[in-house]
Amino acid sequence: MKIIILTSLLSTGLFVSACSSSSPTNINTTAAGNKTVTNSAPATAPETTKADDVPASVKAAIPTAQTFTTQHKDLSDAQIASIEKDTSSKITEKDHHSYLAFSTATGPRTQVGAATVVKAAGKEFVIIYDNKDGSPVIKEIKAEGFPAGFLAQFGGKGHDNDLLLGVDIKANGAKEDEAKSITEAIRIDVLTMQALYGSAHSH
Repeated sequence: MKIIILTSLLSTGLFVSACSSSSPTNINTTAAGNKTVTNSAPATAPETTKADDVPASVKAAIPTAQTFTTQHKDLSDAQIASIEKDTSSKITEKDHHSYLAFSTATGPRTQVGAATVVKAAGKEFVIIYDNKDGSPVIKEIKAEGFPAGFLAQFGGKGHDNDLLLGVDIKANGAKEDEAKSITEAIRIDVLTMQALYGSAHSH
């Protein structure tokens, strides 16, 4: 399963340089403290990605952005094993793509969001993330033609939440089988984002 367009992990301190990115970035994904998506990017901000490389759905999800930077980061075998154990799902794609959005509307180039794109049940979902205490948390999920009441439940959820259909997520207008597939895909993305960009901590 191709992993999502993570749209909102986002503060200057949120994303680390992707190991396979063609244009390295100095954004530190390990975020220290509570930084928000509106933190200013460092002076040596990543190069802008070609417009054609950024999905239209991601651009639409963060309309305040003038430029985007694409990041690629590979999951390690240990990270994949951990996610598969937690979800009972098979991870087939090691390379994770995320999109960092920037704006110069207020002067300095500032990061205004981060997103990923997930595909499930024949549909595409753009996940926008926030940073909470050094961990990626879903701000919102956007998808055309899908019940807003179902997607709204994911707001504020992160890797500490069960994200299981029937537990803290309900079908809410979506077909049961589709809701299950989508919930699991989003859960995998959240755990992937935490593995790649979240700060280490114990529970």
